[in-house]
Amino acid sequence: MKNIFEEAAALQAFLTKQGFSFCFIGGLALQRWGDLRTTNDIDLTLLTGFGGEESFIKTLLAHYEARIPDALQTALDVRVLLLRSPTGVGIDIALGGLPFEEESIARSSEAEFLPGVSLRTCSAEDLIVYKAFAARPKDWIDLEGILLRQRTLDWSYIEKQLKPLLELKEEPEHYGVLIAMRAKFQV
Repeated sequence: MKNIFEEAAALQAFLTKQGFSFCFIGGLALQRWGDLRTTNDIDLTLLTGFGGEESFIKTLLAHYEARIPDALQTALDVRVLLLRSPTGVGIDIALGGLPFEEESIARSSEAEFLPGVSLRTCSAEDLIVYKAFAARPKDWIDLEGILLRQRTLDWSYIEKQLKPLLELKEEPEHYGVLIAMRAKFQV
């Protein structure tokens, strides 16, 4: 696990040097806000906007190894760039352009994960939005851990961000599932 934090810190230093706006999401953010569970990759959102993604992708591909053939075109098509760190850690970079992603990055903050290793992660509320939007079985388990650990959450912000995203995905019922979880896990 120490290797993941160190690789994330190296990636953060590279992105910061480039002047890129980003924050860690997924398993690293979960270490901060939810149940501690192992993660074997690094997930982050990189603010690229729409139309200028290629320059970001090329900069990253010049520094990191691609995990798949034709990573540039795939990233342009699906808005996720799949890389590998020098020590073999998987890096999944979501190319952010939605207002929610921009706000998530703006609201992000640093936290120390190891002595001397601080990482910029999304807020607990934004992690809830990311997880409820993804809605995989492991995301619902992760959400339980966040709700158990985080007693003070801005639910109006979560609703404002999540409901429109779920409407776009045509899965508005997931908001009701989240609210039911909130009632169960938050006293």
